[in-house]
Amino acid sequence: MAIHVYFVRHGQTYLNRYNRIQGWSDAPLTEKGQEDAKRAGRLLSKVHFDYLFSSDLPRTLATSRLLLAADPNTDITEPIPEPAFREEFFGSFEGQNGPSFADFLGGAEGYHTFAAMVGGWGPDKLKDKVAAADQYGDAEDHVQFWNRVNKGFDRLRALPDGSTVVVVSHGATIRSIAAHYSTEIDPGESPRNGSITKLTLDGDSTHVDFYNKLEIPE
Repeated sequence: MAIHVYFVRHGQTYLNRYNRIQGWSDAPLTEKGQEDAKRAGRLLSKVHFDYLFSSDLPRTLATSRLLLAADPNTDITEPIPEPAFREEFFGSFEGQNGPSFADFLGGAEGYHTFAAMVGGWGPDKLKDKVAAADQYGDAEDHVQFWNRVNKGFDRLRALPDGSTVVVVSHGATIRSIAAHYSTEIDPGESPRNGSITKLTLDGDSTHVDFYNKLEIPE
């Protein structure tokens, strides 16, 4: 037996739309973002999940509630907040223009987008570069990030064997998790808003079944 986990990236927010750095900062879901959440709920209605966890940030909680409302087959009425599955924290870079931030941090090495930086350096090295550049010392490095996220995985692994779980989380967090557990994931490919990534937790092993899908593979 194993635990099956469907990670969902939250719906599009206004900061996503405006290409701003959005870690622990937040913004409301756009109209598209609301539809992202509802589409994910309709897809997951075929899954019959036992638990719904969400990052404790407003955009993931809003996505979770719209997801539940779109799923006629679930008896779950509220998500379980889990801070471990928050987005990466960018410290003093929160809210900055995305391309300008990429030019600042990665331009000297030819990286002018966030996707190029994470594709070139990998998620963990990028976290360390962000943390080193943050003059306030608040941004998470990769050790701080994984110490936090691993607490969430401990909680998932403590669920009854055979459980099916949905976790509503964030782009950089889901990408980091997928790249950490699979060498087949291109870290430069960001999870789309409302996309689904599936992991199987079996004993101490973690397998990425699929990544960044807008439909659930057969």
